Amino acid sequence: MQDLATLIRTVPDFPKKGIGFKDITTLIKHGEAFRQAVDAMLSPFAKEHIDLILGVEARGFLFAAAAAYKLGVGVIPARKPGKLPAKVVREEYALEYGTDAVEVHEDAISPGQRVLVMDDLLATGGTTAAAVRLVERLGGVVVGVSFLIELTFLHGREKLKDHKVHAVISCESE
Repeated sequence: MQDLATLIRTVPDFPKKGIGFKDITTLIKHGEAFRQAVDAMLSPFAKEHIDLILGVEARGFLFAAAAAYKLGVGVIPARKPGKLPAKVVREEYALEYGTDAVEVHEDAISPGQRVLVMDDLLATGGTTAAAVRLVERLGGVVVGVSFLIELTFLHGREKLKDHKVHAVISCESE
């Protein structure tokens, strides 16, 4: 078993000064490590019945698609505004300065469908919390939220406290 954390590169001062960007491209280029990451992200939910996996834009798509393929279920992209072609539902969330939003197609989830939400990284939790609210607004049941990496010092898990949250790798600091 590969130590997945050793395959993630930290890029200093990206996208702005003071941020240590967790670059997963150095992990996903290794087939076996990518497989291990997806398996580790799914493992706590093995006994759950999952109908759909929602991937949060953009790196979450990689893990969500692979996990959905493995389970033989559908995958839903949660996108930034204006990226989806049909009618959407939108959920806004607060940023340090201003707001942003995520959208899914209004017919993406049927009431009662069980959805696992996946993204590469849990930071402040705002984007993922908005994605969770979208699932619930459409009548879906969130079985959990899974990440490759959690930046624990940003306390994003607190915004998801009503759901089962799993992270494969925990980072205590940048």
